[in-house]
Amino acid sequence: MPQVLRWCLLGAMGLAAATPGSAFELNGQSYFTQPPWKVEFTNYDWFVDQGGPEYFFTVSLAQNAGADLGGLVITQTSGSDQTFWIDPQQTTAFFGRPRQEGAAIPVRAQFHEQKRIMRVDFPEPPPAGSTLTVVLRPPNNPSLNDLYLFAVEALPAGPNPAAAPLGFARMDILDGWGR
Repeated sequence: MPQVLRWCLLGAMGLAAATPGSAFELNGQSYFTQPPWKVEFTNYDWFVDQGGPEYFFTVSLAQNAGADLGGLVITQTSGSDQTFWIDPQQTTAFFGRPRQEGAAIPVRAQFHEQKRIMRVDFPEPPPAGSTLTVVLRPPNNPSLNDLYLFAVEALPAGPNPAAAPLGFARMDILDGWGR
């Protein structure tokens, strides 16, 4: 029986990988068959309370990801300032990398201030094989210098998505003295 179950599972994974955009589903949950494995973070504004910063989170999906990208979950896990606001209405996304912007990608974003979680959903999921960047735009950088870490997870498009961890984005915020 275990051998039959294994062959059925492998066959289902093969079908899911062969169908562009459709996530692999198991027990009502959606998965990537080849999940993205890292996030690249870029920030050009490093100083305490600096106005108008942009935080760029870049993710590349493998051609054989097995699912389109349904969204990202970005969670602040460390940093002295646990109160700086990230405006979900100012969140955007585009195909490409910072300073190499392609077409815009529609987003729906929600920020849970107490839990420090930003969830960015894509109503039109970017397809496997894409590189895209999500841009968070707080009004100001944090008011305290520190190392800020953000855990990033990718969500496959589909029902009840299983998050794929991409690692941490590291942001150094410096005071006026360069510390």
